[in-house]
Amino acid sequence: MPSIETSWPLAEPVAAQTARRVPIVTRPLAIRRHFLAALGVSMVLLALLLDMADLRIDFWQVSSIAYGAAAALLLALRFGLPRSGWRHAGTVAPFATYVGLFTLISVMGAAASYPVAALTHGYADATLQRIDAALGFDWLHWYRLTASHRGLQFLETAAYRSIYVTPALLLWCMARAGEQERAWRFIATFWLAAVITLILFSLMPAVGPFSYLWHEPIRYMPESELWQQGLIPALRTHAVHAIDLGQLRGIVSAPSFHTAAAVLYIAAGWRIAALRWPIVALNAAMLLSTPVEGTHYLVDMILGLGVALTALALMDMHRRRCAVSV
Repeated sequence: MPSIETSWPLAEPVAAQTARRVPIVTRPLAIRRHFLAALGVSMVLLALLLDMADLRIDFWQVSSIAYGAAAALLLALRFGLPRSGWRHAGTVAPFATYVGLFTLISVMGAAASYPVAALTHGYADATLQRIDAALGFDWLHWYRLTASHRGLQFLETAAYRSIYVTPALLLWCMARAGEQERAWRFIATFWLAAVITLILFSLMPAVGPFSYLWHEPIRYMPESELWQQGLIPALRTHAVHAIDLGQLRGIVSAPSFHTAAAVLYIAAGWRIAALRWPIVALNAAMLLSTPVEGTHYLVDMILGLGVALTALALMDMHRRRCAVSV
């Protein structure tokens, strides 16, 4: 029997078509919905922590009102610019959203450290210092080196304060490129790292190496100063009842959140060719400044690295779970 050939391709079986179709995409901005829900839950948990610790946020302080004014400005930019017809509205409006959320996470995290500290007991400094000694890290040597060089003090302070410079650059680049999902994932990862940091802080409160190891006249006051040794006991005895958002102090020694943030920034900036090496250099400098300016043990920084890697891994798991076949 003669074979019949057509001049057009025959249709493949459906099973064969399905087997070839394996590209994976992520549901449009599922991360945004999930993150905003998680952020709402964390707000409720913060309120519960404040109540348990007999603390409240004083929203009527001048600094708190300033935060409110900044929030109002960002909201106006977010919802007003898209209707203005301004050619840069498509960049500035989402950037305002990203900055607002990033700032909210930062303030919430710092404020949450107060009730968390109030509910802790004891100090982990002896253990943390023993680990540093086993690692061969001499915090006092680093401090004396910094205290002896004014130029080093200036550079370290500038590097340590850059924790809010890098995310602004990253979020601006993401907003300008229209990379909404990357921006939301970066913000969500930062939030997740803050949550993990607070959980670990509740298990290992510490006054830090400056308070624990330095018993001579102070030759140089680091950026983080000496708040832990006075503020943590005051919080535990309920001598502090109100939190002034404009006077929030860093009281988390372990893990080092500056370290966690630096790792997250480098990971996020690595895919932006124009910023890759400047971000690596800036955050490497921030890491080098962290032991003295942040008054951190080396093990604090190792824990901070672990926090960042855990947050990145969990966010990658979320991305994979949200992936669907098309």
